[in-house]
Amino acid sequence: MQLTALFKILAASASLAVVPTLASAQAYPTRAIKIIVPAPPGGAIDTIARVVGDKLAVSMGQPVVVDNRPGASNNLGTDVLAKAAPDGYTIGIVGGSHNINKFLFKNLGWDPEKSFEPIVYTHEVPLVFAIYPQIPAKTLPEFVAWMKANPDQSKVATSGRGSAQEMAAEMFRMASGAQMLLVPYKGSAAAHPDLLAGRTALYIDTISAIQSQVKAGNVRAIAVSTRKRTTSLPDVPTADEQGLKGYDANTNGGFLAPAGTPKAIVTKLNAEINAALKLPDVRAKLEAAGIEIQGGTPQEYAALIKSDLAKWGKVVKEAGIPSE
Repeated sequence: MQLTALFKILAASASLAVVPTLASAQAYPTRAIKIIVPAPPGGAIDTIARVVGDKLAVSMGQPVVVDNRPGASNNLGTDVLAKAAPDGYTIGIVGGSHNINKFLFKNLGWDPEKSFEPIVYTHEVPLVFAIYPQIPAKTLPEFVAWMKANPDQSKVATSGRGSAQEMAAEMFRMASGAQMLLVPYKGSAAAHPDLLAGRTALYIDTISAIQSQVKAGNVRAIAVSTRKRTTSLPDVPTADEQGLKGYDANTNGGFLAPAGTPKAIVTKLNAEINAALKLPDVRAKLEAAGIEIQGGTPQEYAALIKSDLAKWGKVVKEAGIPSE
């Protein structure tokens, strides 16, 4: 057989192999889509999944089901997502721990970059430095001075291993030079009573979880963790503004699909989710929960994941946090 004829046959075979993939992507979706949330109901990523999922069900013409799979510092649900069929019918939404857990757990079974296709960066949730209001400090520098003068009382609540709150506290420890004891809790609901009673001095919590306590005067907000002030508490200055130059911590995340999901499906999901995030009622619901809406391309979300991995890897190493 002549080489020219052989090349034509091979080219035709390759074209035929692509046709089913393109056809399935064009027809997508033809059945229900599942959104895996590796956290309990009620948190930021669960809220986003449900609000956006409702809009996707309308725009894509198929049911969208939220499947909460909490456990193991969010690793359980993320593992389920990583091992799902890469066909666009199982996607997931992750939060800040997604880019932290790689450095804290030795045998995850998945990689935050290699095991997933980024769809869209959906959100950022600023963290708030909330202190027991009887502490005589109105600013972050005053609070740091108080901690240095009272190391035995400098207990800082966190939301447990691998949480953005723990990483933010470690960053604060290194940046401020203050001595502090980190006290882990199983989330905000467990941590708030001790902060309100003065058994802990500080909790760097998500704005969505702590803002009601701030507005009620039960705790004092002295700083936010992001480079920019938050729209929910615009009068509270950033840590960077108050002398902790370069301090930037938050819990962020977005939608992912299992690695190998066709690009055409990822592109369609990206367009649909971006459109949902721009709807006025979606924005109102998420912003009321203290969620800063993002959006963008899959490539931009991939770049953010890479940047966060570098940042949190450095924090874990410098803080000497052991993996398990």
